[in-house]
Amino acid sequence: MPVHILICDPIDPEGVKKLKQEGFKVNSEPSVSQEHLRDIVSQYDVLIVRSRTKVTKEIIEHGERLKVIGRAGTGLDNIDLKAAENRGIAVLNTPEAPADSVAELTVGLMLTLVRNIALADSSMKQGKWLKKDLKGMLLKGKTLGLIGLGNIGTKVAKICKALGMKILVTKRRPPSLKLLEALDAEFVPLNELLERSDIVSVHVPLTEQTAGMIGAKELSLMKHGAFLVNTARGGIIDEKALMDALNSGRIKGAALDVYASEPPKDNELIQLPNVVCTPHIGAQTEEAQKAASVLLADKIIHFFKEKTSKS
Repeated sequence: MPVHILICDPIDPEGVKKLKQEGFKVNSEPSVSQEHLRDIVSQYDVLIVRSRTKVTKEIIEHGERLKVIGRAGTGLDNIDLKAAENRGIAVLNTPEAPADSVAELTVGLMLTLVRNIALADSSMKQGKWLKKDLKGMLLKGKTLGLIGLGNIGTKVAKICKALGMKILVTKRRPPSLKLLEALDAEFVPLNELLERSDIVSVHVPLTEQTAGMIGAKELSLMKHGAFLVNTARGGIIDEKALMDALNSGRIKGAALDVYASEPPKDNELIQLPNVVCTPHIGAQTEEAQKAASVLLADKIIHFFKEKTSKS
């Protein structure tokens, strides 16, 4: 019996092509509703999603045939991992695929913040010439604090090292000495990183442990006039606390690509003049989307070949 795959969100056609060439039966419903997914999931062995579709416990319980949930991308916070584990369903993702794209956006947002690029652009389009008012600062010589050092954090560190920044790192498990030496980075506790960094950039997944990990207390430890960048997940930062810190001047500016609710509704935070916003576009490059699709297809193909060889 062929493997039946349902694609719930749009992915690059190259990955779909690979799956079909392997003999998998692929059905694409890139705007499927949660209700309809619940009704039809029992017909499929594999679900492929991005961030829009929520693979809840209810969906998993209805997926009688489910063997694999594939996420074309990094974050897994839209999948009930415990429910999948309880059912013995493999969860596959492609954290390596968007790393370069997210890292480049992260550094682009840093430059936008410290050089007032967004304000310079909008003021010019309003017929203003604010040359004297838009004095920025160099990244060179500044201290970057990276919360997390996975695929994306490591690439950000490499770029920023080349720009002449000092790198501080904090993460749950200490990175290897070899990696720290290669990045010319220093491993420090979170509180020390916040106190010493001119720019703090978040690169951890959203989990029970990281949800709200940057709140009022943590923001109060940051240097007066420091910047904060988040291209990871919105729920990691307490948005109300961040807004208070920005309004008070404690934090000079923030750049956000992710939000607690997406798209954000009536979000005062994104209206602040010292906040630069993008609509979760970290992985939105042609190269990253193609890589995520192809890599996920390869992992699904490998999973079923291995399963067949063991049976």
